[in-house]
Amino acid sequence: MKLWGGRFSEEPDKLAFSYNASLSFDWRLAPYDIQGSISWAHAIANAGVLTRDEVAEIEKGLHLVLHEVNTSTFKFQPSDEDVHTAVERRLTELIGPVAGKLHTGRSRNDQVVTDFRLWMLEAIDQVISLLSVLQTTLTTRAEQDLGIMLPGYTHLQRAQPILLSHWWLSHFWPLSADRQRLVQLRQRTAVLPLGSSALAGTPYPIDRQELALTLGFSAVSPNSLYAISDRDFVAEFLFSAALIAIHLSRLSETLILYSTAEFGFIELSDAYSSGSSLMPQKKNPDPLELTRGKAGTLLGRLAGFLAVLKGLPSAYDKDLQEDKVPVFEASDTLGLMLPVINGCLQTLTVHPDRMLAALDPALLATDLADYLVKKGVPFRQAHQTVGQIVKRAWQLGVSINHLPLPEFVTINPSFEQDVYQVFDMAHSIAQRSASGGTSLDAVREQLAQARGLI
Repeated sequence: MKLWGGRFSEEPDKLAFSYNASLSFDWRLAPYDIQGSISWAHAIANAGVLTRDEVAEIEKGLHLVLHEVNTSTFKFQPSDEDVHTAVERRLTELIGPVAGKLHTGRSRNDQVVTDFRLWMLEAIDQVISLLSVLQTTLTTRAEQDLGIMLPGYTHLQRAQPILLSHWWLSHFWPLSADRQRLVQLRQRTAVLPLGSSALAGTPYPIDRQELALTLGFSAVSPNSLYAISDRDFVAEFLFSAALIAIHLSRLSETLILYSTAEFGFIELSDAYSSGSSLMPQKKNPDPLELTRGKAGTLLGRLAGFLAVLKGLPSAYDKDLQEDKVPVFEASDTLGLMLPVINGCLQTLTVHPDRMLAALDPALLATDLADYLVKKGVPFRQAHQTVGQIVKRAWQLGVSINHLPLPEFVTINPSFEQDVYQVFDMAHSIAQRSASGGTSLDAVREQLAQARGLI
């Protein structure tokens, strides 16, 4: 059974048929295809195409097909070109010729994009839920690790002291933006294309607003040509997935560094580590490394799909069949990546002693410049002066907090005995109390905001 072919005198070449077929991946859309078909049956019945007995028979048959799909007893056939063919073929086997009336007024063009949008709405909800769980874990870690200090880094060089809780929350906010993007994408995805037919719209008096309400869409597409060719929601999902993965990749990269013997700031749980087939002592952060790698793969999927879209004329083209595999792969990847990263964060061990040992007094060089500013020295001059202090301490082989006072005064007479009070890591952190800073009060403010968003 094919959904087309009356004007053809030859059967499709077997290899060409396989090349054209999409059942190997669009089988996932079966429940949504059935959901859409049930609503369509009622819509065309209201338009006078089906009798009430016919729509009842079709709906009963579709529920039987749905039961087979949900219980994994549905048997796909080699002749099934796609999920739509498979569902209609099975419906015909169950209820006979009346199944042939179901497709009246609709095309596979508006049918497939309706199915895909329905699937996408659920996929978006799932990713939002997984993001929320991970955000909750990040806030929990921030609460548990409140007060622990470590070096903050720029250019992978020690920069200034910060609170570990502040660092955990720095990975909360990108995920918050990811959630916002997905919520907005959900609104743009919840637009009904069904009723657009092949490209010109259906000729039957379908109440598309009611159809949208029945299927859970919030709006109907305003233009039939646009509706059947629009795949912006696919590109946006792939972008969102790639950006989520990039955010997790950056988190993973730092955790990998922090778990090395050279840093020793954290240790991953055995449950989220792997060993070496040769070196018995190794404990490798494979889940974090895979996250870095899969972020690249998802980025490639986005670029590949955008390349598909860029040269298409308006209306539907078969190139758009390439929309599903990257999206399904992205959804599957996030469905594993997010819970695994969440597990890593929940079970890792923090080593505050190693973090504290890494707090070099040189991290307070900016505080030293601020000390001079408070004594009336312009910041640019103070910055230059502190650079000379750092250089002089290096020449003498001492840390800047052990540089003798005469050395300070020689470089700038504004230095006094109280300069040594600057070299207090906790005090430095407490000074960063402006909203968004790393002080304890500012971090508690962040935590309250984060909890509110979750």
